[in-house]
Amino acid sequence: MKLTKIWQVVAATGLVSLAAFAQAEDTIKVGLIAPFSGPFADYGKQMDAGIKTYMKQYGDKVAGKRIEIIAKDTTGPVPEVAKRLAQELVVRDKVDFLAGFGLTPEALAVAPIAEQAKKPMIIMNAATSIITTKSNYIARVSMTLPQISGPMATWAVKNGVKKVVTLVADYGPGIDAETAFKTNFIGGGGQVLESIRVPLRNPEFAPYIQRIKDAKPDAVFVFVPAGEQGIAFMKGYRERGLAEAGIKVIATGDLTDDHVLPVMGDATLGVITTFHYSAAHNSPENKAFLKNFAEANPNGGRPNFMAVAAYDGMAAIYEVARKLNGKIDGDKAMAVLKGMKINSPRGPIQIDPVTRDVVQTVYVRKVEKVGNELYNVEFDKFTNMKDTGK
Repeated sequence: MKLTKIWQVVAATGLVSLAAFAQAEDTIKVGLIAPFSGPFADYGKQMDAGIKTYMKQYGDKVAGKRIEIIAKDTTGPVPEVAKRLAQELVVRDKVDFLAGFGLTPEALAVAPIAEQAKKPMIIMNAATSIITTKSNYIARVSMTLPQISGPMATWAVKNGVKKVVTLVADYGPGIDAETAFKTNFIGGGGQVLESIRVPLRNPEFAPYIQRIKDAKPDAVFVFVPAGEQGIAFMKGYRERGLAEAGIKVIATGDLTDDHVLPVMGDATLGVITTFHYSAAHNSPENKAFLKNFAEANPNGGRPNFMAVAAYDGMAAIYEVARKLNGKIDGDKAMAVLKGMKINSPRGPIQIDPVTRDVVQTVYVRKVEKVGNELYNVEFDKFTNMKDTGK
């Protein structure tokens, strides 16, 4: 009797193991590492919303397998948390892809794990140039700050801006933005009066804005992470009378992020930015994206560049799965990703076969009212821009 019971337990356990194995065989797992709480929570939420949009539009199966998203919250730019979560996703969850990475410190912490485990790592935002050099298994579908900032300097010099102060967040992307802007601006004959770096977390902008006003530049070039910091900077700019003093704002598009622009108010009118995506971009692909985003995320507000990068990241993952017939191998996946072209809501993009960075159009935009809403309206562009920061 006891032997019979033992055999029944063994048999049942075997059936469970077989079922779990079959389920694993039928699933492609994507580990999504991003901040879903803390000061950068909107980064993770926008990425998640972009992924949901893609999967609503194209389904949750590819190459006969179901796509499973396993989301993990870093709580902010906390490298040790990102690293631990990546280790868990690789070892315990046995993911096929690592994806997300709202902030550079997260991406840099996870790069060695992707390299060791040979897991394709899809960067959906983190924008420091060096990231793709840290592992052969990284591909980026978002942007780099030099790619965005250099064109802003080129445009500014050609349009009568002679003297600037730069203000950037004091971490990798901010330093990249400052360097690329200054290189192009000074190279074009402009003068940088002062370079200000502010803390990444909770900067108090008032004293910096006063320094800008005292320097009396033609414009201030700004890079701060998208979201609350852009709102805080523009509030200080308005309250301290920089517009009345004739000091223009030129910036990367993070400052007038589509997701928060509706609440930033008319102080943003006329702000000139360079960026790779605007919700106002006029194309059939973007119209379809906006429609599907609203349906997939009824309380999601307006999508921003992170939602689009996550959407395109999923397009890349689906294409890899199709080309490999659902059998994900790290080296074969990277071979598919190198040179991949995607018809994105932002316009055509390509993953550079050498650097594994995105090649794309960078648009010059002005904040204008369309109807009664504020939008970043594109009016000029730099095509086929590569990263220039390496």
